[in-house]
Amino acid sequence: MKVRPLADRLLVKREEPSETVKGGIIIPDTAKEKPQEGKVVSVGPGRLDEDGKRIPMEVKKGDRILMGKYAGTEVKIDGEEHLILREDDVLAVIEA
Repeated sequence: MKVRPLADRLLVKREEPSETVKGGIIIPDTAKEKPQEGKVVSVGPGRLDEDGKRIPMEVKKGDRILMGKYAGTEVKIDGEEHLILREDDVLAVIEA
């Protein structure tokens, strides 16, 4: 299924952290926090300003981003968990 976000929204796939920590302890699913990193799958065209001009998005497809823990709306697409959020909910772009 192909999903295209509207206005200044992004479709993001959360990146799950590894199952074990440095000490070799395995963390159960119930004790894990929501990951705050994700990869942008799709980007909307941008929002409109008061004059009707399109403001382009700063985030692009393929970017790794840092977002708030409880930002956005969770959706399932083809059986996979994704997140739809506004560009304002993005805290930073992670550069390699």
